[in-house]
Amino acid sequence: MKKKEEALEERLRFQELVSSISTKFIGLSGVEFEQAIHDALAEIGRYFEVDTVRLYRLSLQGDVVKIRNMWRSESIAPPEEMPEIHKLKYPNLAAHYSRGEPVVFSKYEDSPQWPEMRKILKFFGTKAGVGVPLESDSTGVDVFAMDKVQSEHVWPEDIIEHSRAIGEVILSAMRRREAEVELHESYDEIRRLKDHLEQENIYLQEEIKREYRFEEIIGQSNELQYILHRVEEIAPTDTTVLILGETGTGKELIARAIHSASPRKERPLLIVNCATLPSNLIESELFGHEKGAFSGAITQRIGRFEIADGATIVLDEIGELPPELQAKLLRVIQNGEFERLGSSKTIKVDARVIAMTNRDLEDEIKKGRFRQDLYYRLNIFPITVLPLRERKDDIPPLVNHFVEKYCRKLGKEIHEISRKAMEDMQNYSWPGNIRELENIIERAVITSRGTELKVELPPVSTELMEANKTLEEIERDYIMNILERTSWKIAGAGGAAEILGMHSNTLRSRMEKLGISKS
Repeated sequence: MKKKEEALEERLRFQELVSSISTKFIGLSGVEFEQAIHDALAEIGRYFEVDTVRLYRLSLQGDVVKIRNMWRSESIAPPEEMPEIHKLKYPNLAAHYSRGEPVVFSKYEDSPQWPEMRKILKFFGTKAGVGVPLESDSTGVDVFAMDKVQSEHVWPEDIIEHSRAIGEVILSAMRRREAEVELHESYDEIRRLKDHLEQENIYLQEEIKREYRFEEIIGQSNELQYILHRVEEIAPTDTTVLILGETGTGKELIARAIHSASPRKERPLLIVNCATLPSNLIESELFGHEKGAFSGAITQRIGRFEIADGATIVLDEIGELPPELQAKLLRVIQNGEFERLGSSKTIKVDARVIAMTNRDLEDEIKKGRFRQDLYYRLNIFPITVLPLRERKDDIPPLVNHFVEKYCRKLGKEIHEISRKAMEDMQNYSWPGNIRELENIIERAVITSRGTELKVELPPVSTELMEANKTLEEIERDYIMNILERTSWKIAGAGGAAEILGMHSNTLRSRMEKLGISKS
């Protein structure tokens, strides 16, 4: 009866030990955690009345890969460790532990007969010991071990069971701590990459400012100065802007100028070309999607509007936006909210919208391809970028800019542009606008020999040459002819603007410049 009571008391003492150690590590990190582990090993050592307690990892080849932690009784002096001891391998012990078999001996003579084992026990003066494998994998095994150095020791019958239980508690705590450290290191790496990307973004923004700042929008015409005046007016606000103009006139440059002069200039400028994205992907591109929202959506995707929160988003070729998405865009502009594809959760954003198009949206409305309410929401502050043929005063500075740019790039020196070459360029209609001008100048810089620029413009039709008129006179006569054919109807279906393929406001501006009036 007394033995049963003693056994029960011993079991309760051990459970209290396990409970005490299990709670030592809650909420601890860093130095505090390491101290708690050391204190726990000391408590275990005192409980089992041993001189050393250690947790270590042994490779399958027998190398001590890692001493996870160790406690040594203050009553024994640390041995003078010989370097050759650390070079020893314990293949027999590793094979033994990898099979899940423990090692227990109460005196030196009963220890395993492996030569390397006897050598290390004799060196450290170990008289009794216990070693229990805890967890093993394809590379090695974690071991909990206790030794008696000062005397032989009779181990209790349940020493293996108790050693494994207490070892697993310690190992589990240490594994959690290692995982936390690894997680923090991952967070630190993510933070470092995030900071790097932010710095990279700042660099890119600075590059954009250097390339696209107001002073470097090339031109001197009154028409361009008026556009820049409009940019200065609208930039400080969050108002939606609609930029109209033919392809190649520099609409994106104006959008960048608005963003760079706005309070959002420190945030990214996101540009989405609605014409280049397939209709089945543009909703995901703009608004994002949830995992499984459609076939192929294997992960969640954040859309451009979500990224543009607090920034500016440019929707190029807005006239190409599918009708089914125009209502969703209208809601974002009006209320700043939308749902990702495949989700019912409403996301709020604060994104400034700049839309660009080379289409006549009024005509698109009449054809049923563009929502009228969306057009009114976009058209609060329109900016029309006139074609290059209507800004002839901008051609000389643009030519000089591109010549300098490509001479620097190609390592050439061109200092002369003949008056005739410049007049020819000013009289050319430039259907491709500034983009065409840049391409022609690049080609001219490549082919020119010497220091004078030799420009080859696309040939003018024989009909125009025989007319013996200036390009402006020919254009004036053509517009007059169209106006007379339409009974001076400018806008709307069958109007002169539709036939000429330009916006009605652009046509009115051109008529004013050419001195065309019904009277």
